[in-house]
Amino acid sequence: MAEDARFEDGRETPLNIGALDAEDLKVLSSLTQDAVFPITEMAWQAKERRLAFLLNRFRWEDAGRDRHGAERVRSLLVIEHVLSVSSQGIDRKDSDMILSILAIEFAPGEDGSGHVTLTLAGDGAVRAYVEALEVSLRDVTRPYRAPSGKAPDHGA
Repeated sequence: MAEDARFEDGRETPLNIGALDAEDLKVLSSLTQDAVFPITEMAWQAKERRLAFLLNRFRWEDAGRDRHGAERVRSLLVIEHVLSVSSQGIDRKDSDMILSILAIEFAPGEDGSGHVTLTLAGDGAVRAYVEALEVSLRDVTRPYRAPSGKAPDHGA
């Protein structure tokens, strides 16, 4: 009998995971919390029906943080089967804008369709209307020391 993967299983290895339902997406959301990216690293490929983000992701799953310090890694977040994209609270023409992900959620519609919403710091959001939920997260570089040297802190 196979066991489900646990959050702690990521350790030092690169992540390559996907979400096909809302529960899976909660895991991706926790792994991308506090990921930052310039607005120029967000691309909607309409013909391929794909929305992609190149993130600087904080490695929340890293069990070795006490040993080597806080780390980030470049990761590719891809939403498939995208029929349309909208945003609010961000200026898509400001090429210097840096965005930070707070959460990723799925609101189901009919027949497997629905909306994937990336809630951003500063009251911004990106929403993709999808035919079916399929989101992937894949680390594409080796981890590097977080510039701040610390984990993000949201205060309790």
